[in-house]
Amino acid sequence: MTESGPMRVVLGHIERFDETVAAFARQLGVTGVQLHCPSNLSGERGYWSLSELVALREEVERHGLVLEGIENVPNDQFDEVRRGGPGRDEQLERFLVTVRNLAAAGIPVLGYNFLVTYVWRTDVAAEGRGGARVTAFDLASAGEANALGSYKLVPADQVREPVSAEQLWDAYAYFLDAVLPVAEEVGLRLALHPDDPPVEVPLGGAERIFTSPAALRRAMDMAKGSPASGVDLCLGTVSSMGGEAAVEEAIDLLSPDGRIYYVHFRDVQGWVPSFKECFLGEGNYRPASVMRRLAASGFRGFIIDDHVPAMVLDEDTWVGVSTSAYCSRGRAWAMGYLQGLLEAISG
Repeated sequence: MTESGPMRVVLGHIERFDETVAAFARQLGVTGVQLHCPSNLSGERGYWSLSELVALREEVERHGLVLEGIENVPNDQFDEVRRGGPGRDEQLERFLVTVRNLAAAGIPVLGYNFLVTYVWRTDVAAEGRGGARVTAFDLASAGEANALGSYKLVPADQVREPVSAEQLWDAYAYFLDAVLPVAEEVGLRLALHPDDPPVEVPLGGAERIFTSPAALRRAMDMAKGSPASGVDLCLGTVSSMGGEAAVEEAIDLLSPDGRIYYVHFRDVQGWVPSFKECFLGEGNYRPASVMRRLAASGFRGFIIDDHVPAMVLDEDTWVGVSTSAYCSRGRAWAMGYLQGLLEAISG
């Protein structure tokens, strides 16, 4: 179930934790961080070792911060699991080592996705407010290529054969059967990210299944009440399913029984088949209303900033994975917005 304690804003989507990122977090006044397939972890044997996970947690704590969780293992450790490919069982064995090691290292949450061809965009330098750079998606031109193709989690190889929705649901059920008993045993919580973009038309040869609030609820129901199964509620992705109505539906479907483990608090303008990311407060939903709805629903997990616009003098804040790209004006703006919002609705 959702972790007890106050709803809180932490610095998230960190590609590499280092001294500069730690200083950025402390200057922003947050108490915790969440890491995104961090390059601090080598995963040389096809899993994250206990020693490197403990070392990473201790490094975070040395800076007076809490490591709230990690999301996304490297693609080559999970791609056959998603596709239901011939190497699935071998990958699952190694994934279960990662699950056990995360729990043993005192890291409570692992986020994951079931996107065979990962997040897809048709533009990574669209013009946002005041000329800020944002990402965009337009289904009409999605067949050309993924504009995020250079990002570290995008598969290097093309899909060998088309992957259907039916295959994906079967592969997901197989994954749950293999992983949930172990996650329950060791006390690790697994958080599913919705499919971004949430379209049912195949992208790169693979269909997508977690494309609606109802599909996310189905995923939770497949876990049969397991305390290890929840959702990383990416508000931007859900907003691109149908605006504020979709966001409200997802919260109402997932929060009452504690299935929202943490939140990506961002937004988009428009929804499928065409949308673009934006600053908070100018998108499809009213951030204060959504924050209040989360609080009223009983959510007590952590909130991260996720994707942010690249403001003047910022480096690329989506494809770029360097520390200098990460510690951006756009991210500082988003964090301040979220902290002020939480303070206002908590008063």
